[in-house]
Amino acid sequence: MCRADTILYIEHYAGSPVHGMEFRPYYLAKRWVRMGFRVIIVAASFSHVRKTNPKVSAAVTEETLDGIAYLWLKTPEYSGNGWGRVVNMVVFVYRVFRLRRRLGSLPAVRAVIASSTYPLDIYPAYLIARRARARLIFEVHDLWPLSPVELGGYSRRHPFIFVMQRAENFAYRKSHRVVSMLPKTLPHMIGHGLEAEKFTYIPNGIDPEEIGPERPEQTTALKQIPGGKFIVGYAGSLGIANSLECFVQAAEALRAVPDIHFVIIGGGPEAGRLTCMVSERQVTNLTFLPPVSKSQIISVMKRFDVCYLGLKRKSLYRFGISPNKLFDYMYAGRPILQALEAGNDLVREAGCGISVEPDNPAAIAEAVMRFYRMTPQMRQAMGEKGRQFVLANHTYDRLAERFAALFEAPVDADP
Repeated sequence: MCRADTILYIEHYAGSPVHGMEFRPYYLAKRWVRMGFRVIIVAASFSHVRKTNPKVSAAVTEETLDGIAYLWLKTPEYSGNGWGRVVNMVVFVYRVFRLRRRLGSLPAVRAVIASSTYPLDIYPAYLIARRARARLIFEVHDLWPLSPVELGGYSRRHPFIFVMQRAENFAYRKSHRVVSMLPKTLPHMIGHGLEAEKFTYIPNGIDPEEIGPERPEQTTALKQIPGGKFIVGYAGSLGIANSLECFVQAAEALRAVPDIHFVIIGGGPEAGRLTCMVSERQVTNLTFLPPVSKSQIISVMKRFDVCYLGLKRKSLYRFGISPNKLFDYMYAGRPILQALEAGNDLVREAGCGISVEPDNPAAIAEAVMRFYRMTPQMRQAMGEKGRQFVLANHTYDRLAERFAALFEAPVDADP
């Protein structure tokens, strides 16, 4: 293969270390650039998940970061999950359509990846791939439109859901390969038209290169974590799905154990409600700390004796989960207390912690006490199992190589 080949990665919400989430496209693209590919990430100028959105004035703004070419397509700002976000999606897809001839005419396009969470980008991606005679790869983060149906309460007969379902079915029929970040999605995809041999599971992972030298924010966080205590910590977004209300209730249940202290690091929509809950219930054994940058968070996690990961009980998790937070915890070498129910259980598979049922503060508190009664050597051995597991299976060096193998086969016609 000629390593001048181009990979087009269409990901509405793609970010970078400069902009914040989503990081997966950046991590994969950085490695593909090292392999000799030219990588172009096509993303929207505004995303609710980024900490900093790029400044754009034209319809298309070009920027290069670490050898990766970003095309920022100008889209309107929005907040929440209402019609403003839908308009943002439509404008992004429209602008990709407008670029289809330009992108499809680039020299040596090897693969076109459609990866915008929602499936509408498959239509312009298909046209680009067909024009370029390139591999078309559909990358699935969450199952849409099943996610808004089961999590958002949309009717399956809603026009928005109908349009999304048509796009999902089209993606499974027309893509040369489908990459899923979730391990148990194949039966669903087959039910919507996918041929089983097209399926590849490539989860999220970790980037060891992103851990930077100590910075003031790290030092500040470490100083505020109580010394001489057994620390049960959570680091990440403070959202409803993360089941942090149960984490607070578990802390409340263990107030009588003076050596145990709970720590929450992060920000998000639930921050105010959780802070009020802690104050009203006088949960004095829990400390809130502000967010820490991704390059620093692993070092802060190493101060935890146990890391907490929780998700509310949702039927959608039957397809499996691939949370970045879990892999960060593993890489930090900390044992994990996992309170969730999903189609996969990486904590149990790696032998790096304890899994309990979701939405059960008493079960969380009991698991904390089990960890507390272990010797430090037992907890260290448990944490080391997680670290070795993530290094063996979930580094982006390995994941990028697995993904790049999908670029190899020649394309003679539509699938």
